[in-house]
Amino acid sequence: MRQALLIFSKEFKDYFVSPIAYIVIAVFLIVTGWLFFSTFFIFDQADMRRFFNLLPFVFALVVPIITMRLFSEEINVGSYELLLTLPVTFRDIIIGKFLAAVAFAGAILVPTLSYAIFISAVGDLDWGATLGGYLGAILLAGAYAAIGLFASSLTRNQIIACIVAMVICVTLAIIDQMLFFFPQTILDVITFISASAHFNNIAKGIVDSRDLLYFVSVAFLGLYATHLSMEEK
Repeated sequence: MRQALLIFSKEFKDYFVSPIAYIVIAVFLIVTGWLFFSTFFIFDQADMRRFFNLLPFVFALVVPIITMRLFSEEINVGSYELLLTLPVTFRDIIIGKFLAAVAFAGAILVPTLSYAIFISAVGDLDWGATLGGYLGAILLAGAYAAIGLFASSLTRNQIIACIVAMVICVTLAIIDQMLFFFPQTILDVITFISASAHFNNIAKGIVDSRDLLYFVSVAFLGLYATHLSMEEK
């Protein structure tokens, strides 16, 4: 794991060297802040439910932007071959880049704690459900990051990698809102593959092993697919 942690450290620092990181953080906070507080006083509810309801879709757009460069840039500029000559394994590279993406996604969530502090100042905030929501957010970011990492390993074009990851992540985020398109016999299956459905359970403060297993499984499949893609190359 030492090599993976070194790669993690490098990739995480690289995020804050690029202006794209600050643009992503600013846009994320502006969009979520506006969508949340524009309806906060209308519903007159002292909770974070509105924020967490929006998060699966917003993260489906943001996390692919975070991950799109992780492999595509390496392949495009030719540093991918140099990376493979170092004393590291595919697993070290994948885990290091994956942890960096998840850590950066967690970093952009930190300023949103001010929403919870504000709400607790004007009402009685359920901190248990709020902490559950942030736990779900990290798990959600991990699942999306693994998908984005796989998309980035497929192509040298960052835009294509971003679009592919967005399509998959948005599908997982909104598929539970499209159940009327599917026959009754497979509704349970469609609901199970919905990231939003599992995230919403955790955001309510209900930590169910099935929801944890879902996010771990999606992340594992994404990372394993990335490993296969790297081996093929």
